[in-house]
Amino acid sequence: MKTNTYAKELLQLVEEGTSPFHVTASVERQLVKAGFTKLSMRHDWSLDNGGRYYVVHNDSSLIAFTVGKKLQFGDSFRIAAAHTDFPGLRVKPSPEIAKDGYRQLNVEVYGGAILNTWLDRPLSAAGRVVLRKDDIFHPEVRLVDFRKPFLTIPNLAIHINRDVNKGVELNKQTDMLPVLGLEGEEKDEKFFLKHLACELKAEPEDILEYELGLYNTDTGALLGLSEEFISAPRLDNLTSVQAVVSGLISGQRENGFNVGAFFDHEEIGSRTKQGAGSVLLPAVLERILLSYGRGREKFFESFSDSMLLSVDVGHGLHPNKADKNDPTNKDILGKGICIKEASGQAYATDCEAVAVVQQICEAEGIPYQKFVNRSDGTSGSTLGSIASAFFPVKTVDVGVPLLAMHSSRELMGTEDQGSLVRAVKAFYSL
Repeated sequence: MKTNTYAKELLQLVEEGTSPFHVTASVERQLVKAGFTKLSMRHDWSLDNGGRYYVVHNDSSLIAFTVGKKLQFGDSFRIAAAHTDFPGLRVKPSPEIAKDGYRQLNVEVYGGAILNTWLDRPLSAAGRVVLRKDDIFHPEVRLVDFRKPFLTIPNLAIHINRDVNKGVELNKQTDMLPVLGLEGEEKDEKFFLKHLACELKAEPEDILEYELGLYNTDTGALLGLSEEFISAPRLDNLTSVQAVVSGLISGQRENGFNVGAFFDHEEIGSRTKQGAGSVLLPAVLERILLSYGRGREKFFESFSDSMLLSVDVGHGLHPNKADKNDPTNKDILGKGICIKEASGQAYATDCEAVAVVQQICEAEGIPYQKFVNRSDGTSGSTLGSIASAFFPVKTVDVGVPLLAMHSSRELMGTEDQGSLVRAVKAFYSL
C-alpha cells in the first residue's frame, strides 16, 4: 500500500470522526465492510473459529476481535488499544447567552486543550442527543453533526491588547465563549436548542439531554516541499484508531485472538464506564473464553502469554524548541514510530515488551525510534498503564511522533502513518 493511501484513510477518519461517537461509528462502518458481526452484551455469544466480531459500548467505545482459524486450547490474546476522544470544548446544558447584541454559547474545556489554537477558527458541533420516548428507560439516541461551521471565538485585537504577543492567559469561562449569531429584535432564549432541534427534525421540547463538542472544521492537508507532513485536526488519537482498525482487518494470525479496543475518555483520565480504566476490556475478553466453554481460571491463565499494544501519539522533536526533548532520545517526524518509555510507568512499557516490538519492526523493515521524557519534566501518559492494571499482561506504548499535540490542528510525518499501520498489522500477524 502506498504512503498516500495510508494518509487518505487517516484523513477520511479525521473528516468523519468529529466526536467520539462519530469516531466509533466510523470504526463500525469499516468493520462491517470487512465482514465483522455485531454482538450485544445483553445476549449470549456464539463464536466460530475464523469469525470476526465487535461490540459497541455507550456509543463511544468499541471492542472488536477476530478468532483464529486454527484456534487451540490455551491460545492467547493480542490486543491493540487506542482512544476515540480528543481535547476540545463541550456544550453545557442551557448554554444560550444573549448580551450586548450577540448570541453566544456557554462551553467548558474538555481535556488538556491548547486554548489559543481554538481562537479565530471555523467551528461546528457534533455528538449525540437523547430524545423523549414512551419507553422511559430506553429513550431515543441520535448522532448529530452540523458539518457546517457556525461558531467562532474571535481574538481580541492587538490595538486593545498590546501584550498579546508576550503571552496572555485565557480564562476558560469568560474567554472561550464562541459567537454564533446576532440578537434579533425579538428575544429568543432557546436559540441553540431550536437550532439543534431543526437539525434533528425534532421538536425542542423532545430534546432531553445531549453530549455535544465543538470541533475545528478545517480539512486535513499534506504539507511540505514533498508532502512529507500531514496537518489536520484530531490526529491525537485518530492516527492510532485508524492504524488499529486497518491492522486488525488485515491481520493474518491463524491462532489465538486478535483484539482492537477503542476507548473513550482517555483525555480526562480513562476512569469511566467506557474508559480504559473500566472492566470493559477484561469483561469482553472473559466472555470470549466463556463462549468457548473456558471458565475464569482459564481467563486468568491467559495473562501469561497475552500482550497489549497501547497505541497513542508521542512527542516529536520541535525544531524551534529542541531543548525540550531528552538529549539522547530524539523523535523526528517521518523517521518512524516511537516506542515510549518512562521509569515512573506513565508509559507501561518494560524491556521485554520493547524487545518484542523491536523485533517485529526489524522483521518487517519498519523504522522506529524511542521516546523518554527529560529527567526534569513530564509529558503526559496514555491508557496503557491504566488498562494493563485491569488486564496485567506485557504492555508497550507506541505511536507516531507529533508536533502541536492538543492543538486544534496538529502535525505529523506522512510516512509515519504507514509505519504504524504496518507495525500493528505485523503484531496481529506474526
